[in-house]
Amino acid sequence: MAFDADEEILQDFLVEAGEILELLSEQLVDLEQHPEDSDLLNAIFRGFHTVKGGAGFLQLDALVNCCHSAENVFDTLRNHKRTVTSDLMDVVLQALDNVNAMFDEVRNREEPTPAPQSLIATLDQYALPEGESPVDAPGDSPARPADDAVAAAAEEDHGDITDEEFEQLLDALEDGKGKAGDSACEDAGSIEGAGSSSSDDISDDEFEDLLDQLHGKGRFSGEVASTDVPDPDAGGQPEAEKPAAADDKKASGGDSDLITDDEFERLLDELHGKGKSPAHSAGDEKPGNSAPQPASDGPAANKSEPATQPTEASARPTAAAKAATPARDSQAQAETSVRVDTKRLDDIMNMVGELVLVRNRLQRLGSESEDSEMHKAVSNLDVVTTDLQSAVMATRMQPIKKVFGRFPRVVRDLARNLKKEINLVMHGEDTDLDKNLVEALADPLVHLVRNSVDHGIEMPDVREQAGKPRQGTVTLSAEQEGDHILLSIEDDGGGMDPEKLRRKAVEKGIYDQDAADRLTDNECFNLIFAAGFSTKDQISDVSGRGVGMDVVKTKISQLNGQVHVESKPGKGTAIRIKVPLTLAIMPTLMIMLGNQSFALPLVNVVEIFHLDLSKKNVVDGRECIVVRDKVFPLFHIKRWLVPSDTGTAEPENAHVVIVAMGTRQVGFVVDQLVGQEEVVIKPLGRALQGTPGMAGATITGDGRIALIIDVPSLLQHYG
Repeated sequence: MAFDADEEILQDFLVEAGEILELLSEQLVDLEQHPEDSDLLNAIFRGFHTVKGGAGFLQLDALVNCCHSAENVFDTLRNHKRTVTSDLMDVVLQALDNVNAMFDEVRNREEPTPAPQSLIATLDQYALPEGESPVDAPGDSPARPADDAVAAAAEEDHGDITDEEFEQLLDALEDGKGKAGDSACEDAGSIEGAGSSSSDDISDDEFEDLLDQLHGKGRFSGEVASTDVPDPDAGGQPEAEKPAAADDKKASGGDSDLITDDEFERLLDELHGKGKSPAHSAGDEKPGNSAPQPASDGPAANKSEPATQPTEASARPTAAAKAATPARDSQAQAETSVRVDTKRLDDIMNMVGELVLVRNRLQRLGSESEDSEMHKAVSNLDVVTTDLQSAVMATRMQPIKKVFGRFPRVVRDLARNLKKEINLVMHGEDTDLDKNLVEALADPLVHLVRNSVDHGIEMPDVREQAGKPRQGTVTLSAEQEGDHILLSIEDDGGGMDPEKLRRKAVEKGIYDQDAADRLTDNECFNLIFAAGFSTKDQISDVSGRGVGMDVVKTKISQLNGQVHVESKPGKGTAIRIKVPLTLAIMPTLMIMLGNQSFALPLVNVVEIFHLDLSKKNVVDGRECIVVRDKVFPLFHIKRWLVPSDTGTAEPENAHVVIVAMGTRQVGFVVDQLVGQEEVVIKPLGRALQGTPGMAGATITGDGRIALIIDVPSLLQHYG
């Protein structure tokens, strides 16, 4: 690898190639279900081709080689010389895994490990037309499917040619000695000398002749070799400037037929308009193809040349295009985006959090003042702070598609491993949430999706006997509900049997028989989140050890979220997760226990009411209250959190806050309700870290420190 390459160019490659590789995983699984989708085939071809082009410029030969072989497979597929099969997709997905592994090594500034030679050989085999073996293949490079494209482009002149046409035209010229070069020249009008060149490199005359066939003779004459930016209003280049082009040609190698960097830039300007990259052209023509295509990819389509030894003709225009694209874009329009380190965004978010605390403090002081001007100023500050908080949060937001994009591959591979037929449906992929949450939700969602595929969906024969379609469906959805995100993982499988769960709970020693018999169906369903609990009788490489679901519950609780399970035997199971939009600022209910302030996350609060404590009941030695025919366990959390007040007499009346964790609801007795307040979560100091029931601390509007209660942890430790 060229570790001494320009850092900006390397970063551009990492960003662009990273986005393409994320998209490719989803596109490849989609292709297996829609093998005739030509737009999808072209998008995947361009994806591998784009990564290959950038990797070639950075001299990442191992990455180039693997992408080149995969690209050849899709070149064959999109020209209908081979059909998509599951075995073929297994090999291509394996190639993508290798490309991703090499890409991670490049990101870590390590030399990429080449893909296994057996994998490359298998890809090359699939790149041959169906039924053709390597022995039967001709000695020269296989004919490229440029003939029809060249002829169609020559007949139909729309001013600009597409990326695909541009690549195929170059292929036709580069394979001048092969059949494709000859046939392309014949179809385009027998371009004189195009197929007779002894070099594989394209010459200026050949290129101009080909453009004449596409756009009419003389349109590009004298402009390709010019060193000055062509005037878009002028019909051609002044004669006086031609000697300068000749001097450039001498300086770049005398009689060499290689085009120079400047010539290539001018040519791209003429083909796609100044400042407009081929990626934009492709995007305008085919909105469905979302894989970005840099301007450098045209000349990198040297499929007939060895991928590990790019010639100067392919490498230099790639470098020129990569370096020149930002410059041309800046001339045409201002930059619309900028790359910012996420640490800087976190710092800004922390400062906005401090501003929110100051706002809360001023609001409290303003409410005690009778100065109308003070009230106006505080009110304006409140509006501006809220808008600023929303704007900064928006910069940290990412679509949950960043997580959802990996699941088509997960479901596809697991279904093939388990011999099941499963269709994955996704909704709400554009729902935005905090970047930190997107990363934190990735592992829990993978566990839940794998659980639906393994435990939920039955085998095809079993489904058929039950009167269901052989193919099961797993539905993954996301939607915003106020300041929270609701995620759902549903399957139309066999559902869960409460009786079986009760038996397992007794076997595992989680409950005795009497306690298990009193569990409701919903409480039985939530047993799957208990550590070491599994309904599988045999341990496999997928599940059965009872780890995973308890990790999911713990992780969701750490995110101040909730998990709820619904299931119907024979119909299926739905797991719903509710998490806040952001972890940085949290809406809370401020309460008082004695003289100490505490904050209850509003997501846990169900309702609040005033209670006559003399009307409480005792069941199984635990205090309970009955509200609207529902029984709620009652906890005096003051006894846990403010030990100094244990000896004081209990009041006859108190406020009760009903809080929920999943399907379980309990009542907390509190001394005083202060009101709702947005707080900024501050981590506890080293001495207090790990304190049971505490999620962090914050500063209240009156300047006091309040501890934020972690409801699940509090009940687990004290209740």
